[in-house]
Amino acid sequence: MSHLQLPKNPEEWLKVAEDYDEKWNFPHCVGAIDGKHIVIQCPINSGSEFFNYKETFSIVLMALVDANYMFTYVDIGCQGRISDGGVFKNTSLWATLEKNQLMLPLDTPLSTKNELVPYVFVGDNAFALGTHMMKPYSGVFEKGNKKRVYNYRLSRARRVVENVFGILSSVFRVFRKLILLSEQKVSQITMACVLLHNYLRSKTSSGIYSPPGVFDDEKESELQPGSWREDQGSMTSFMPVQRVPRRSGLEPLRIRDLYADYFVSNGAVTWQNDK
Repeated sequence: MSHLQLPKNPEEWLKVAEDYDEKWNFPHCVGAIDGKHIVIQCPINSGSEFFNYKETFSIVLMALVDANYMFTYVDIGCQGRISDGGVFKNTSLWATLEKNQLMLPLDTPLSTKNELVPYVFVGDNAFALGTHMMKPYSGVFEKGNKKRVYNYRLSRARRVVENVFGILSSVFRVFRKLILLSEQKVSQITMACVLLHNYLRSKTSSGIYSPPGVFDDEKESELQPGSWREDQGSMTSFMPVQRVPRRSGLEPLRIRDLYADYFVSNGAVTWQNDK
């Protein structure tokens, strides 16, 4: 089940990228992507299709969100046995991206160096690094190292999707426990919650649905955890997706290095070396 209205042209994607740059200091970002397992009862005659790495049965909610905590794309219903990157490659978003039909803006430089950089999604290590998919560097780096700075800047932008999943499970309590319904019904309920989230975020009710302090915030470079985190201990229906090591091509590695260089030069922010 894939729904919601993606940006339809380069101008609409540019607006998403401008918001990410302004709010989260990550240029050329057109969305943060992540997936969560939704734990369900064993589907009838399903065999091991929905049996995941946590030894429960689940379907996967794959989501792309903008800088304002709004879903721009979701894919719901992929079997739990498939890893996060595998789920992404089974979505219509991936197919459209691979066919170069997503209508992303043309590559432009990040700085005055004139090296062209594509517009990208940001994800965690569950995803494969790609020309349009940025993920963290693996390893531990000392303060000030450009790879550590890059990882911090990426995690700051990616935190948006983590917060969206957090408030979804905090408000819609159906996600707090194993759901005793068929996978089709669970997919429909999940889509209804996604649409309600976007509706409530876009209306005057936004201040009631997501009041100040509900999302993570950074004040004076210190992270202030969002209030949605306070009651996550009892949540059992949402689970993170499995991370699978993958080898990356040379071009995605080069693009990531361009970001890392930019973040310690023209694109630096004052507090990043404290992270």
